[in-house]
Amino acid sequence: MSKTYAEVIQQIETLKGEAERLKREEIEGVIARIKDAITVYGLTPGDLGFGGRAATGRKSTSASPRKGRSPKASRGAKFRDAAGNVWGGRGPRPRWLREALASGKTLQDFAV
Repeated sequence: MSKTYAEVIQQIETLKGEAERLKREEIEGVIARIKDAITVYGLTPGDLGFGGRAATGRKSTSASPRKGRSPKASRGAKFRDAAGNVWGGRGPRPRWLREALASGKTLQDFAV
């Protein structure tokens, strides 16, 4: 016997509800296992990559830049409009600049 559209939609909604309930149950188990592991191994937020400091004796993977490399110098704004919007010239052009260029302005009009 074929089902009607309404019956299929009802079945979908029932399955969505069941899936959400199962997800909540699984999440509770995952959280419990994570808490147990944190307790057993004495992990800190820093160990897990949430900021803070890593426990002593362990090396944090995000502690500091590699030795021998200097951090990149901060790049200043290369383009600015009258409203104070700025763009450094790298990456995609911001909306304010694209709109201004579309209205007939040139990139040189905004050069700093």
